This record gives sequence, structure tokens and C-alpha cells, in this order.
Amino acid sequence: MAAKIQVSNPIVEIDGDEVTRSVWRCVKEKLIMPYVDVPIKYFDLALDNRIATLDQVTVDAAAAIKDCGVGIKCSTAELTDQMIQEKGLVKMWKSATVFDRERALRSAASTLRGRLDGANFRTPIQLTSFPQLIPQWTKPIIIARHVFADQYRCTDVPVGGDTKYQVVMTPTTGGNAKSYDVYDFGPSGGVAMAMYNSIDKIQGFADSCFKYALEVKMPLYLSTKNLLLKDYDGAFVRIFEETYEKTYKKTFEKAGIWYQHKTIDSMVAFAMRSTGGFIWACKNYDGDVQSEMIAQGFGSEELMSSVLLSADGKVLTAEALTTASTGDEMFSQTKPAINPISSIYAWAKGLEHRAKLDDNAQLKSFARMLEAATKETVDRGNVTKDLVQSSIHTESPKAQKFLNSEELIDKIANTLRDMEARGTKIMYTLTDEAP
Repeated sequence: MAAKIQVSNPIVEIDGDEVTRSVWRCVKEKLIMPYVDVPIKYFDLALDNRIATLDQVTVDAAAAIKDCGVGIKCSTAELTDQMIQEKGLVKMWKSATVFDRERALRSAASTLRGRLDGANFRTPIQLTSFPQLIPQWTKPIIIARHVFADQYRCTDVPVGGDTKYQVVMTPTTGGNAKSYDVYDFGPSGGVAMAMYNSIDKIQGFADSCFKYALEVKMPLYLSTKNLLLKDYDGAFVRIFEETYEKTYKKTFEKAGIWYQHKTIDSMVAFAMRSTGGFIWACKNYDGDVQSEMIAQGFGSEELMSSVLLSADGKVLTAEALTTASTGDEMFSQTKPAINPISSIYAWAKGLEHRAKLDDNAQLKSFARMLEAATKETVDRGNVTKDLVQSSIHTESPKAQKFLNSEELIDKIANTLRDMEARGTKIMYTLTDEAP
């Protein structure tokens, strides 16, 4: 094995929960550390540590990512109502944005994204040997999700009977408050929700989307429900259009790509009929839903890479999307059997961004070789249980066998070593001498 690639500046490693935590460690020990010498700032976002620190650890992790420019995150637990009740997760958390009352702890992923600006780009990992549910999608469809506020930072409350629901806006710099009547509840009462977004966050989302579209040279579409939500969704439409016309239109035209807004209804139909090859920008909840649909259309929710990129393109957080769970479906003969590909791609994407910031050609080459080794290994028929279940209609007998997590990682490690050896031989040929 060649000498390790030296990296001067640190990355932030975010550890996660449950079974994914052990798979994450295996990926790091077998596929990253043997090749790369990189300083790491480590944060443990496992649920127990978030509770112990009143979630100060998530606040600190977000600050460290902004400082270092690169975060690489393991999967963390999604919090259910049962978990919130059993663990007493209604408190005054330090990661909250308002402190008027105790609130339920939010997921680490949502909390972290909310403290980082920009857009979350989710891209399908296409494999030549793996069947797609929608075969005409021959080119990737990248979901660009706005990760600030909306339903994920809303206030939803039960409402008693015979109650007037009003929204009050009070200027903090002085002036009269404005009250808006929303609904008069009858004797049965009901439920109410207030949500919001911020102009500067929408602007950051727009800039991140336009810059990423130029980087990958794909057209960009924004979908909203602006015909119904004329002010709320209308703000997204207006900011994207103004930003495009003022800043990006000429460079888009030069690159042979374009920007267009569509209502969410027509955008879904357009995507289903298309062959792919575009970025689809969505509001927070829409992006969550549509990324799941796109993932299934390309074959599996486990075959997606996920990066959160800041508006200026300088700060990137790469995430593993595998569900953090302790269920029986996550094991095979007592060993973890979850798909490690999402974790591998998180490391690859994070290291590639570190390489971009540092102008480190060796690190960039390694990150891309790691992705290629992963694809090549799976295309040879080495799969985990989830991919077998997703490909039940295939006639290939290989697809009926599966490996546990560590076995697949070992296979990828072997491919990576072979690729490194082949690359070294090519280098010898070009230089006529061995180092």
C-alpha cells in the first residue's frame, strides 16, 4: 500500500446511533484510515449524549462544521412519540430557536441542517447491474431540499372549543402590533399550526441551488404551491426569479442550461415522464417526500448520496441516509446487515470537498476512486439484504444472496486495493520509475 495521503486541515466527524454506528466505524477503519491521514474533530450525536448535554453537542457540532468547512455525518435516530415519552425528551433544549416553553427534542439531522445555510442535495447512486423501478430515468434527478423551518420548525397546538385563532406580528424595533384572524373554532375545538421562513434563508437556498446547477451542469427547476400560497410560496418564486435574472442567467445560458418554476403538481408529472438529468428544488417538506420517491424510482432509498452545501459553496456536510435502528431486520446471524453504501459516500463526498478547499489532487482522486470501487463491487453481485429485497423482480440468481455489512465493506476494500495497485502501475508506466 502506498503512503497515506496527507491532509492539512480538519474535517468534523459526527457519530450516530445504534447499528449504523458500528457500520460507520467499520467503514472508517477499513476504507478511510488506511489511505488518508486527516485531522478529525469528533462529535457524538448519539441520543444519550444529546440528552446528557441538553443538546449542546449539536450546537457545537454545527459551529465546528462552519469553522472547518467540512462535516461528515453518520445516521442518527429519528425520534418517535414513544421515544419522547419513554425518555422524557420534552425539555428546554440548548438547540432550540425559541425558549418560551419546554419542547420535544427534534432529530439531530433536522436540528443540524437548520443551523447550516444552503440546500440539501440528494443524488441517486446509479448501478449498472441494479434494476430501476422507473427504467426511463437514465440520467440522475437531484433533489435540492431547503432545510430551514416550515413544518420542521413550526408550532402546532391543540385548540379548545369556542376559540378564536389569531396570529399577532409585533415589531421588535417598535411600532404597533398587527393581528390577523385565522379561524373561529366551534365547540369541538381542533388543532392549529404556525410556520415560517426567512428571506435571507430562502436567498441562501436559491444561491446554493444555482451554483450547484452550474457545477454539475444541469438545468434547475423550482416547484411550489404559489397559486394557493401567494405570499409564502410566492416569496420562494420571487427570490429565485430575481436571483436568476440578476446573477445567474448569463452563465446558465453560456453553460447550455436553464432555470424554470413549475407548480408542484405539474413538476411531479414532468419528472415521471422525463428521462432525468435535472435538479429539482423543493421546499423543506416537499424535498423530504420527493427525495424518497426519486430514491425508490432509481431502485432503493439506500442508494442516495446526501450533501448539505452552504450558499457560498464553502461549507459542506455529507450525510449517511441509512435509518438508525436496532430492529431485527438490521441483522443477519447476529451481525449488522444494513447497507453501508450511504456511509461510504458520506466519507467520499466530505473528503472530496476537503480536497476542493485545500486544492489536494491526491485526496480528490482517492474520494472518486472510493466511489468507483463501491459501484464496481456491487455491480459484481455483492449486495446487502435491502438490495435483495428491492430487486425481487430480477431474474439474476446472484441477487438472491446477500452479505452482511462488514462482508460488503471487506469486498469493497479488496476492490479499492486492486484499483490502487492498477493506478500505481499506470503511474510507473507514465514516469518510467517507481517511487
